[in-house]
Amino acid sequence: MTLAFPLVFFVRVVHDSLTGSRRTRRKVLLIGAGPVSELISKLATTDRGYEIVGCIDGSSNGHAPNVNGAAGHPGTANGLKVLGTIDDFAWTVKTVKPDVVVAAMEERRAILPIQAILEYKLQGIEVEDWPAFYEKLTTKLLVSHIRPSWLAFSDGFRQSRLDDVLRRTFDIVVSAIACLSSLPVLAVLAGLIKLDSRGPVFFRQERVGKSGRVFVLLKLRTMRVDAEIETGPVWAQVGDTRVTRLGWLLRKMRLDELPQFINVLRGDMSVVGPRPERPIFVSELQERIPFYMYRHVVRPGITGWAQVRYHYGASFEQAREKLEYDLYYIKNRSLFLDLLIIIQTIQVVLFGRGAR
Repeated sequence: MTLAFPLVFFVRVVHDSLTGSRRTRRKVLLIGAGPVSELISKLATTDRGYEIVGCIDGSSNGHAPNVNGAAGHPGTANGLKVLGTIDDFAWTVKTVKPDVVVAAMEERRAILPIQAILEYKLQGIEVEDWPAFYEKLTTKLLVSHIRPSWLAFSDGFRQSRLDDVLRRTFDIVVSAIACLSSLPVLAVLAGLIKLDSRGPVFFRQERVGKSGRVFVLLKLRTMRVDAEIETGPVWAQVGDTRVTRLGWLLRKMRLDELPQFINVLRGDMSVVGPRPERPIFVSELQERIPFYMYRHVVRPGITGWAQVRYHYGASFEQAREKLEYDLYYIKNRSLFLDLLIIIQTIQVVLFGRGAR
């Protein structure tokens, strides 16, 4: 520890100073001047590791390169500097010398100069498809723009029998330890819940699990027993008036979710995974959000990538945002990522970040 802390601090200082300099940023050339290029440009601009040098217009008109040093000055499209057309691709690459070339067009059949792109890739220039580059920048998938074919042929979504056995063993060990160690805490909380408001200690609610199977989720009750009598099923909101005084504290410290380790022991859930949703909401979300059903290919979790990266979702738009993080997790799922999520969850619990 004496050696590690100064060393880590030194490495961080050096890393921050290097990445803060434009000389060490990776230059990115975008192929395409449409909305996708604009989106990628805004994301890359906020990442200190990249610098957008401009874009290539997706059209082919045979005009001469319109860049500094050639005839005229660069034009702009969607706030991006246009360095030329597809016909100018080879000349532009030689001129700006990008480190990364990103194909940022939704429709590109018979448009991209594949032969030239391949030649430059063999010379060491990194070539990225825009969904993969977006995923790298944001750690989520843009479900509103990607196609099923990209998901089918992209890297990831690999799960072996050994992975399933190791993850299930990890879930059983962790949940068994959590259940035994939390018994005294649960006993105290049960008494406080009874004193705070009338009703049962535990809250039971149907949720959708792996492969669409419905199971009963266990939680400590944090709302009034008549919370949905007048409104029917609704999402929990920030400052929800249905939450009891003690329930607010239990939610903030995530203590209301302790009984879910019983669901993990039963095999309904995993320690890490997408949060399980209610059946009535799932049917609506599957109709309105592309790829929503794919979040059910794994067991739901007590915590997950969406929980540590995004705030509580209480609308269809926020549910879609959380799905983008869930799909990223499913695509890149590993025990290492699970451990990272658990560590970040502990930070959330200790410091109250993201609490609702």
